[in-house]
Amino acid sequence: MDIILKYFPELTNRQIEQFASLGRVYAEWNEKINVVSRKDIENLYLRHVLHSLSIAKFVSFRHATKIMDLGTGGGFPGVPLAIMFPECRFHLVDSIAKKLKVVDAVKEQTGLTNLYTFHSRSEEMDFQYDFVVSRAVAPLSDLLKWTKGKYLPKNLNAIPNGLICLKGGNVQQEIEEAKPRHSQVVPITNYFQENFFADKFVVYAGSR
Repeated sequence: MDIILKYFPELTNRQIEQFASLGRVYAEWNEKINVVSRKDIENLYLRHVLHSLSIAKFVSFRHATKIMDLGTGGGFPGVPLAIMFPECRFHLVDSIAKKLKVVDAVKEQTGLTNLYTFHSRSEEMDFQYDFVVSRAVAPLSDLLKWTKGKYLPKNLNAIPNGLICLKGGNVQQEIEEAKPRHSQVVPITNYFQENFFADKFVVYAGSR
């Protein structure tokens, strides 16, 4: 938890309580449904919570922003972002129902009221969003295909509506293959100094 406060010292008491509870809730539920690798659960705050919050360093979502977390798994990056931005609405979508049980438990035990889970595929979601976020789900070309037509036409935020994903590896090759109209790649080491983030990036692709 200290590592979250290191980079986000402005958190409210409520947000601190919610972030602090994640370690306990995920440890309990990971024994029943494996959403974080067993050896990784002790690094939950660094490798999952803080990693998710690199999106909050890239863009500060304004009030009433609507966000889909595509392929949320156990709730990353959606859960940490929902805590960070309580005035925004988050739809956490996954095709595997048992993973969403964990997210629903986290939602209940942290008291998150701005987060909703959907057992579905992104293409089947009958909503539009300001942003779609995702973490290590699929190649960029697939993500752009699955989210085509999912974006609201009006921009509320400092950057235009679009896809924001967390990726590692050869992101430039993915961008060349996907050919988005507009893209931006930011090393997460711009935000966080830990070695874990050395080869990890925030990748943004504008919807138009």
